[in-house]
Amino acid sequence: MAALDIIVFVLFVFSVIAIGLWKSREEDHESKDAQDYFLAGRGLTWYLVGFSLIAANISTEQFVGMTGKAADWLGMAIASYEWMAAATLVVTAFVFLPVFLKSGIYTIPEFLEYRYNTFARTVMAITTMIILVGVPTASVIYSGAKVITGNFQGVVVAGLDLGSITVGCWIIGVLAAAYVFAGGLKACAWADLLQGAALIIGGMIIAYFAFALLGETDPEKLILTARNSEVTVESLEAAGPIERFYDLNKGELPDGKLHMVRPTDDPEIPWTALMIGLWIPNFFYWGLNQYITQRTLGSKSLAEGQKGIIFAAFLKLLIPFIVVIPGILAFNLFQGKLREDAVNRNALILSERTPELYGEMSSMMKPDPEDTRHATVAKAIEANLADPKPPEATQLYSFNDVFVEFMPEDALTVAKYNRSVLEGKVELGDEIALGTNAIDLAALNDKLIKLAEVELEKEVMSETLVTHDYDNAFPTLIRELIPIGTGVKGFVLAAIFGAVVSSLASMLNSASTIFTMDIFYKLRPTSSQKALVRTGRVCTVVFVLIAMFIAPFLGHPSFGGIFTVIQEFQGFISPGILAIFIFGLLVHRAPRSAGTVGLILSPVLYGTLYFAPQTQDIAFLNRMAITFGVILVVLTLMTLIRPLKVPVTLPVNENMNLESSKIAKFFGGVVIVCMVILYGIFY
Repeated sequence: MAALDIIVFVLFVFSVIAIGLWKSREEDHESKDAQDYFLAGRGLTWYLVGFSLIAANISTEQFVGMTGKAADWLGMAIASYEWMAAATLVVTAFVFLPVFLKSGIYTIPEFLEYRYNTFARTVMAITTMIILVGVPTASVIYSGAKVITGNFQGVVVAGLDLGSITVGCWIIGVLAAAYVFAGGLKACAWADLLQGAALIIGGMIIAYFAFALLGETDPEKLILTARNSEVTVESLEAAGPIERFYDLNKGELPDGKLHMVRPTDDPEIPWTALMIGLWIPNFFYWGLNQYITQRTLGSKSLAEGQKGIIFAAFLKLLIPFIVVIPGILAFNLFQGKLREDAVNRNALILSERTPELYGEMSSMMKPDPEDTRHATVAKAIEANLADPKPPEATQLYSFNDVFVEFMPEDALTVAKYNRSVLEGKVELGDEIALGTNAIDLAALNDKLIKLAEVELEKEVMSETLVTHDYDNAFPTLIRELIPIGTGVKGFVLAAIFGAVVSSLASMLNSASTIFTMDIFYKLRPTSSQKALVRTGRVCTVVFVLIAMFIAPFLGHPSFGGIFTVIQEFQGFISPGILAIFIFGLLVHRAPRSAGTVGLILSPVLYGTLYFAPQTQDIAFLNRMAITFGVILVVLTLMTLIRPLKVPVTLPVNENMNLESSKIAKFFGGVVIVCMVILYGIFY
């Protein structure tokens, strides 16, 4: 980064935070209460609600995780998370929001106490808070640091290495906690207004530069990334950027990347998941997830909240064009760079964990010692080999058939190593032999590892060796596309950094709200408003420290991609929460005990499907659908057997204007039509 880029970056970041604090400066006044701090005094207008929803949602979870999945085999299919979210937001605006605003709740768990019982509220509050701090909060810090530090390699300020993931995690965490601590939700909302707009603009800039480079790149290089057997060098030479993009990636399934519908055996988003499974995390996230819904709970009126949510839905339709499509372009343009990143990553893991195996690998698995770009990695590998550490457990390595295709000899070496270290420890059996066929070798190696994990349990550590570091797709786009010295790179990085800080601030604010209102206030109902605000601020500090400690460890390869981490962990609770809310909102005679049963069943059922060897191959979205379906059946039976004689009476917030918005209804319908058209185009 040049001096101008750094100046733009610093000025933008600190200006946004300063404006957020300035707009919420009255929140520190002695007369302000918990409603002012946690819900912005219930005074958020539609544009604040809309941009705040997007800024809280769009972070490096999308820019790192979704871009990486798009660069890998999923392509446009990953856009379902965004386009289906648009439809989900429309439902949220007209089904969920009226009930929540009418009842005047601070938190989603609070609704469960009114509808079911205190136990349901407490269970949801504790599980939501733990998962919120330990999973998405830590994940956003880590993935944000991964993006930002990739552009500050070698930069040391005041003794801090800005290229270090750990340092990046702490900088992001401290800045986010600072304005949440001082200003609460109102500071978040005003900062989100600027950061959300900058995020959309920054994404459009990256997409523009990516398409411009695609149009200039030598077709001889582009053809190497083609997923379409019909494309030729000659056809690419005559095509423009958009046509090149389409021709390179439109191949038949499972190779083509421009399909929204994936095969039933797809491990992440099979077409069956689009029917039920993907709707579960969407409705949970947009309708019942505290750190998202807290913005809508702070709406000035029902109409303002509905208009803000529909505005956010329109923006969700745009997100794949600035996140998913650039991810596919990253593979077309920079697969060599992603390959180099994977070589460095694999080499560091092997040299640290099993130096003897690293010595047996071919040159394709080792960084070029003559290439100065990899000097830092080379030094780290040299240090690992010079001072090998004793293994903490039996170290094994997995890989897929693509890895075998790229490096068949190295794959066979790794598989033989895995078998050799398990000799005498596990009953391998003659059926686990090592063939030379790519698919067979990967499958048999996986079978070997699963057998060891079952029989040796905690004594086994498994790492995944990859051919391309897809999580580095978006940082590579920034590094390779954005010109240095014009201030544009500083703005784009500031927008991404702002998105990270915004999402993190939202999570911290919501986690502190849940602890304060659902746990602390229940234990000490006589607490003053000032004590509640003070408790929220203390929680912000504690939670960010926990998340910053966890975040650097998320780089461990066993997580298999940062986006998968977040989605998989949500699966343990989201089916149960969604099921009991559907019954709570729509089935008025569902017994109060249904809330408790649904919350307990969810992690039990999902955990059984997740850990049982017979069901581990089921895609996580299908596991969620199965869990959700079983819980609905159980709750239905409970309602039929012991229905409530009189429906539960919910509290009413007399100060809230509950008149619905006709404009929001019209444009909500437009959103649904646009989503259907987009699915038709990319079917």
